[in-house]
Amino acid sequence: MEYRFKDFRILQNEKSFPANSARQYLPFDKTVAADVIRFHKSLPGYAPAPLAALQEQSAAFGIKGIYCKDESHRFGLNAFKGLGGSYAMFRILCEKLGLDYKTVDYRYFQKDEVRKQCAKIHFVTATDGNHGKGVSWAAKLFGCSATVFMPKGSVEARRVAIEEAGNATAEITEYNYDQAVEHSWNLARKNDWILIQDTAWDGYEQYPEWIIDGYLTLAAEAEEQLGNIIPTHVFLQAGVGAMAGGVLEFLLSCYRDKPPVMTIVEPTEAACIYHSAKSRDGRCHSIDGNPVTIMAGLNCGTPCRLTWPAIRDKATFFCACDDIITEEGMRAYANPIGSDKAIIAGESGAVTYGLLNRILQDNTLRNLFRINADSVVLLINTEGDTDPEGYQRIVYGNPHVKSS
Repeated sequence: MEYRFKDFRILQNEKSFPANSARQYLPFDKTVAADVIRFHKSLPGYAPAPLAALQEQSAAFGIKGIYCKDESHRFGLNAFKGLGGSYAMFRILCEKLGLDYKTVDYRYFQKDEVRKQCAKIHFVTATDGNHGKGVSWAAKLFGCSATVFMPKGSVEARRVAIEEAGNATAEITEYNYDQAVEHSWNLARKNDWILIQDTAWDGYEQYPEWIIDGYLTLAAEAEEQLGNIIPTHVFLQAGVGAMAGGVLEFLLSCYRDKPPVMTIVEPTEAACIYHSAKSRDGRCHSIDGNPVTIMAGLNCGTPCRLTWPAIRDKATFFCACDDIITEEGMRAYANPIGSDKAIIAGESGAVTYGLLNRILQDNTLRNLFRINADSVVLLINTEGDTDPEGYQRIVYGNPHVKSS
């Protein structure tokens, strides 16, 4: 069932695709997360990203709780993507150097002889900014190098941030996201580089899986930080759906007895998961052309085939939101009510909060999502002000005002 509202659309999952189209779900669970967290804890600057409790906002809307996992603090990168890039690079380097990833960690890669070997390895990726920044940062950590290609319309500040974060050169291309990925893949094969990308296709699945594994750290931290609090609703923004699918699977594995309502949120112009679900044939479908949205980190044309089966089968709702929804979310995070903590959330980080606020203000939507006085909502702010001027313009109406 599809519902259309001002500035957004909602698709309720009817699971009417052919049963035999399902792919075996990957085990994004606590067992996998334990290896990932062990590695991340060995990295310089590791600390759990904070979980903010928006208690006064929850009370104002008459629900039990709203919690935001604020990834803008992660490794000083202003986004969560360093988790996936660093863990995948670690696993790839272990594979290339014949190391057991269960017994070594980042400290092993500080040895001079190991770094000399790593210096010969070059990575390549396509990104809107955050993933590329994570790859650049990880390349410097391990003593490797990288090339990053960005789709048409990418913000120059994000390109500069990629190069400043570590050891990569970055270029804004004339390609859309999917074309930038294809370009990176072609150069990897031509130059004997290693593609490190969180989307997948036939013959390229292991490295994306390791990237998704890396995202489990944020989910595992959130589950631990929540303690005895069990979320009833989880809203996950999605580009290709790598983070969304991995986190969805992890949390559902943690809360089997009381599974939360899972909602996938995308930009209207690049809602490839929404359109794939709407097709009801069980398959991934791509968005053609050059979609335009301020949610650059979610501006992707094709769902990740590794996480698509779980998202397709287990999400309750798919939502496609216009840019105004994330703008509202950015302002709401930045200007909380009462004593709630202000959160700096970028365009791709705030769309779930903008949508949640719209839902909570409408009784019809609250009933549709089964939200009541006992509801506990978990959100993830996936990025901070990665486009500083854009953030200032949207939140304060003045690109020259500095963020706090």
